[in-house]
Amino acid sequence: MSRSTLVTSDPTHRTVFVALSSTIYNFDIQLSDVDRHVYETLSLRVARHPSETAEYLVTRVLAYCLEYVEGITFSKGIAEPDEPAIVVRDLTGALRVWIEVGSPDADRLHKASKAARKVTLYTHVAPALLRREASKRAIHRVDDIEVWRFETSFLDALERLIDRSTRLEIVRTDARLYVTVGGTVLEGDVERVTLGEP
Repeated sequence: MSRSTLVTSDPTHRTVFVALSSTIYNFDIQLSDVDRHVYETLSLRVARHPSETAEYLVTRVLAYCLEYVEGITFSKGIAEPDEPAIVVRDLTGALRVWIEVGSPDADRLHKASKAARKVTLYTHVAPALLRREASKRAIHRVDDIEVWRFETSFLDALERLIDRSTRLEIVRTDARLYVTVGGTVLEGDVERVTLGEP
């Protein structure tokens, strides 16, 4: 858990560490993923860690929706650095899918690919930067890792519409994403990229 330090100039006072708690965001989502034939109504309570950016939060929620399947859950995220952002487990609790968000390093992707049959990454990072990081070491089954990239401008616009309680309509069709928030419709591509040389 993150800590903040309370500093005082009074020598009789000790330094006090104050735990920073997560902020809870509630999302009511109408999901129509035409590309995968998934149609669901979701109510999500998402804990945002104090060090988590709004961009990471939005990407995490979108990744959950676009990977939605029975057994999917958020992990503790940034608070548990050894865990994926999102996991899919079967009825026995075995890990089926490791879902990363952001810009994980090559070691983390290697670990993920050894741990799960399927690894998926949702990011806004430029493909060239992802490939440069991935080239730093051999990554187990690197060509099998699915990478989906959102446009930065799309995420930025969505961030500005999100508050602690948000209702979303999310539609994906032909790799194009449409998100409606309070009457505002945003759209952007969900681009499939590779970690190897194109």
